[in-house]
Amino acid sequence: MTKLMIGLLLGCLSVPLMAEPADGLVQDLNSRVLRVQVGLKNGQYGLGSGVVVAENQVVTNCHVVANATSISVVSGGAAYHAVGVKPDWEHDVCMLQMEDLPLTPVTMKSSRELKYEQPVFTIGYPSFVAAPVSTSGVVKGLFTMDDSVIVRATSTFRQGASGGGLFDDSGALVGLITLKSPGKDAYYYYMSVDWIQALISKPAGPIVVKSELPFWGKPAAEWPYFMKVVFPYLHKDWQGLKVIAEQWTAKEPQNTEAWFYLAAAEYETKDFTTAEQHLHRVISMNDQHSQAFYYLGMIAEASGNHGEAMARVDTLSHLDTEKAEELKVAMKSLP
Repeated sequence: MTKLMIGLLLGCLSVPLMAEPADGLVQDLNSRVLRVQVGLKNGQYGLGSGVVVAENQVVTNCHVVANATSISVVSGGAAYHAVGVKPDWEHDVCMLQMEDLPLTPVTMKSSRELKYEQPVFTIGYPSFVAAPVSTSGVVKGLFTMDDSVIVRATSTFRQGASGGGLFDDSGALVGLITLKSPGKDAYYYYMSVDWIQALISKPAGPIVVKSELPFWGKPAAEWPYFMKVVFPYLHKDWQGLKVIAEQWTAKEPQNTEAWFYLAAAEYETKDFTTAEQHLHRVISMNDQHSQAFYYLGMIAEASGNHGEAMARVDTLSHLDTEKAEELKVAMKSLP
């Protein structure tokens, strides 16, 4: 498994201040987000999280139950054993078939309905904690894959939370906790609810199944572009980022994020005119894209158009207050 992407579930990320979900809502969901315990062939065991999504059906990540000889979920101190698995190895989504699980399912909403900067929160069981842990954040990326989207949000999670839930402020499940990029400025990714819903009506197979790699566990050359851009972007390899982003825009010209990362590389390599054109293209496709407004503000200030730059600050203040403050500070540092 490559180290570049799979610093799985470690590290932390600073997030902007935002309203926390209501305690009653989180408590209600806590009973339907479960600890998953996995017995392995070598006699050891693994831990993860899962969410009740249908009668006697609990979703988790396939990497949580890979190579299992037995799988159980824990609710109220009682263990319930899975009798089958429905795997979607490519997307890292596995459904556990249970018997007599006395829990009602959560409600679900398509991940495709999410918007940038929309508040979300997670519930999962990191490490060896006895009770579920909740973290809050906002949606920062929606990356097209197959027939749905991968979600990136600022809500954090740690090892053991894999398979837990990402919820919107109504308590609907909108994503599945799955993986993060390594390092302190990590990107946190969630698999689509649409892939969860696709598994519900399928027949379950045996617990002991041959494991396959998900898309993120394959060689780097086979990664989707939204993964390929992370390392050069976070490590300021702007020429490398530009090469990847140009390939991405050529292959997926309707992808907002492809144009954003190309514009970011152009801005950082001082091609402000082209960067501005591409940033306006991003905004025309997604007017909630706070990072695009940030770069437009920087270009306006560098061009001597302070009024326009302040207009970008004002726009950001309604989308992402932390980014708005960051832009104001960055504008003062310009020559």
